[in-house]
Parts: sequence; C-alpha cells; structure tokens
Amino acid sequence: MEIRRDGTWFYLGTPIGRKPLVKLFSTILKLEDGKYFLVTPVEKVGIRVVDAPFVAVDVSREGDDLVFTTNVEDMVIAGPDHPIRVVRDEIGEPSPYIHVRAGLEALIDRKSFYRLVDEGEVEDEMFGVRSKGVFFPFIPAAELEL
Repeated sequence: MEIRRDGTWFYLGTPIGRKPLVKLFSTILKLEDGKYFLVTPVEKVGIRVVDAPFVAVDVSREGDDLVFTTNVEDMVIAGPDHPIRVVRDEIGEPSPYIHVRAGLEALIDRKSFYRLVDEGEVEDEMFGVRSKGVFFPFIPAAELEL
C-alpha cells in the first residue's frame, strides 16, 4: 500500500476509490521509528507514505483558532498540541504541515496555505500565523516580498 503526496491511497498500484475504506484505514495508521504501518489487533502491515499521510484540504478561522479539515475528515485546531511547521526545499519552496495525531501530519494544501499567508503577521522578525495563543513562524520577515 502507498499514500501519495496528494493524499491518494493506493493498493497494488490502483487508487482506493472508496472514501469510507480510506477513512477506516486512516484510523489504524501508526508511525513507529519513522515507518508507517496499518495496525490491527492481529496484523501489522507496512505502508509507504510519499510525504505526509494526510492532506489538510481546508482551514477556517473560528475566533482565535485556525481549524483544519483533512482529506479523511479529521478536524484539528492548530495550537500547542497541533503545531504548524513549514519546511523549505533547496530552492526555498515551502511545504507546510500540521500535526494531526500520534506523530502523523497533514500536508497543508496550496489554497489553505494561501489563506494562512493572507492572515499572516510579523512577530519577533518572523512572518507567520497565530492560533490558540501560539505563533507559528513561516519565514523571516526580511524575506517577504512587498
């Protein structure tokens, strides 16, 4: 099995088209020593994850909170228990993530990241967003193109 960067689950090279089945599998997904497994009481099967196991497909502002919805319908509020982090590749392109549960993250999709950038602010010379009283830095403010 494999989960691609866009959140599509595959079995033997074929996409799993039944969303309820993908949701079910997502509930038994575990991360152990940097490897992903589907774990049931009687079986443990390795699964390849290309980037992150989930994709955050929506974000909304509810009061002071940023609420994310994943492709498997998990809802997560960014904060101390669910931090946002941004990794930049060798040419500086950002890949933003939010912690969902038990070490499992969701890649924040492009439209949701643009919404976050629209809400961004500068704090301590860093540009980022705030949720649940926590500031999540994206890039140094000096790198902003105005």
